[in-house]
Amino acid sequence: MFRSIISFAGALLVLASVNCAAEELKLGAELPAVTVLDENGAEVNLGDYADKPYLLVYFYPKANTGGCTKQGCSLRDAYTELTAMGVTVIGVSTDSPEAQKSFKDKNHFPFTLLADQKAEVAGAFGVPMMGNFTSRQAYLFANGKLVWLDKKASTQKQADDVKAAISELSS
Repeated sequence: MFRSIISFAGALLVLASVNCAAEELKLGAELPAVTVLDENGAEVNLGDYADKPYLLVYFYPKANTGGCTKQGCSLRDAYTELTAMGVTVIGVSTDSPEAQKSFKDKNHFPFTLLADQKAEVAGAFGVPMMGNFTSRQAYLFANGKLVWLDKKASTQKQADDVKAAISELSS
């Protein structure tokens, strides 16, 4: 009996650690206008990017970890090509502005990183959470409308996937 109570309590804790996100964005959805701090502690409203030809908002679980670094470096290494295609890149995790700044500086990322400490951006996008960590996902907007999403975003090939999506959208 005691063992059953412990198992049930453990299951409740696991369920409680999975944050319920809002409904996930669907193709054609408007860019959510959510305001959070960037790596420098400045407020950034994603809605201000709705007029960009393309906006890539990519989510990663934790700054300065292996897969997240590979994902960011993929976008960094293709940044010149992506910007030539009209892409603005923004990374999002639940890390603090200080952790985001360290991550950005260490890896020489030329794009903005958002500190979504209360998972407001993740919630607006419907990104699943495990405890305090977002799932790795990527969203591409064209002029404020969602045109492509990747629910299992790649680490090393994130930039290639985005370029392929834009190529397909352009044809």
